[in-house]
Amino acid sequence: MTLRREIVGDVEKLNQRKEPMIHVLWHNQIMVSPYLWRKMYPKREVVVLTSASKDGAILASAVKVFGVGAVHGSSSRRGAAAIVALRRAAKQGKDLVFTPDGPRGPRYKLQPGVVKIAQTTGLLVVPMHFEYLSCWTLKTWDRFQIPKPFSKVRLTLRDPIVVPRELDEEGFEKERLRLENSLLEGITKGQDNHGDDH
Repeated sequence: MTLRREIVGDVEKLNQRKEPMIHVLWHNQIMVSPYLWRKMYPKREVVVLTSASKDGAILASAVKVFGVGAVHGSSSRRGAAAIVALRRAAKQGKDLVFTPDGPRGPRYKLQPGVVKIAQTTGLLVVPMHFEYLSCWTLKTWDRFQIPKPFSKVRLTLRDPIVVPRELDEEGFEKERLRLENSLLEGITKGQDNHGDDH
């Protein structure tokens, strides 16, 4: 709550949408995302995809404080059940949030699950980029970032993406790369270091 916040993007227009949306961000940027989500979208219902593990359970408990629900599963564990639960949540009008390089990486490599969900539901995809202007970077697989108190965080909402429902293998990979490249915009060498303080 001590952070100075800047949000870049048409939040008002997105907030007025009645249809649910998919928001995506890299795993190492999630620290303040539930808090800023509630600042941007005070009335929108949302669920996040968390891993079917102890870490996932901890994350689910943490985001619940901000009124954010959770679906447990990943590409490696309970994947099919997670997809069914996410589709059900979308049909109930809830937004979906993904960290598409989680739960184990590789870092900044977008896994295909989010593209599949976007393709089958037809939901708008909004890439989110968090930039902590002063933060600690942990020596974890994702180089998890923790903003320093009283520092500034800038959230940029990229141009929304619509994934076509009919895609062949080549078209699917093209859409995956398009979303991955949108998320990579703004990633600097300083944000991709190996545990250094910055």
